[in-house]
Amino acid sequence: MIQTPELSRVVAGMWRVKNWNMTRAELCAFIEACVGEGVTSFDHADIYGGYEAEAFFGDALALNPSLRARIQLVSKAGIKLVSAARPEHRIKHYDSSAAHVRASVERSLRALKSEYIELYLLHRPDPLMDADELAREIERLVQEGKVGAFGVSNFSARDFDALHARIPLATNQIELSPFHCAPIEDGTLTALSSAHVSPMIWSPLGGGRLFDSTDETAARVRESLQKIQRERGVESWVSIAYAWIFRLPSRPLAITGTRHLEGVRDAVRALDIELTREEWFAIWEAARGQAVD
Repeated sequence: MIQTPELSRVVAGMWRVKNWNMTRAELCAFIEACVGEGVTSFDHADIYGGYEAEAFFGDALALNPSLRARIQLVSKAGIKLVSAARPEHRIKHYDSSAAHVRASVERSLRALKSEYIELYLLHRPDPLMDADELAREIERLVQEGKVGAFGVSNFSARDFDALHARIPLATNQIELSPFHCAPIEDGTLTALSSAHVSPMIWSPLGGGRLFDSTDETAARVRESLQKIQRERGVESWVSIAYAWIFRLPSRPLAITGTRHLEGVRDAVRALDIELTREEWFAIWEAARGQAVD
């Protein structure tokens, strides 16, 4: 199986980093602590934090330049938000043009204070995408050493296959959790397995839904996770939720969204937990509210 290039199986997500109320020094310490746990990959996008998250991370990284050689950067582009940071944008839209992708890569490199980005993704499928033009531009960026590999995010199986036929795609970053199983059911994971590509999973805990005390479905899932936790003597039931993701044969990578190191550790511990088929299906059944057909 072709692995997403040089990434840790647990990836620290930087989507909300600007809301974490951290100083640059505190973020630098968090990066160092993640690396100490074996989490060496960090997921970004140009739009995160109102187009400010990459620069904030780059400033934090600059406080300890030796960290750069020990981590891998992932970023993405292709969504144009209406924002004070981009006054020329009059409407939210997608842009996969060669000019925009190149400009976005160059901007991300400056913001992250890096000469290269290990993995760059197209953030959303664009109905106006010229796949051949995009493939040629990505090849040039790879040849120039600015991008190590290219992938996509939120692509359907058909859209993935169409672009993958023109340029090798390293991953498809998709939403997946017991609450959102569409990629399991609609062929998205099957297409990735057929291409020997590992997906990156965002919102593996359902975007926090797993912790919602008022959600009946979440309560059933938590009960199922906690039952397995007790039977196995695992430290945290949250690790079982990540283990549900890692049990998939496509060898997914899971993106955390937490500022708390213990939350990152919950994901790391899951790498040592291999759920049985019955345990895996018990969690899926709890989310569905019924047994499989």
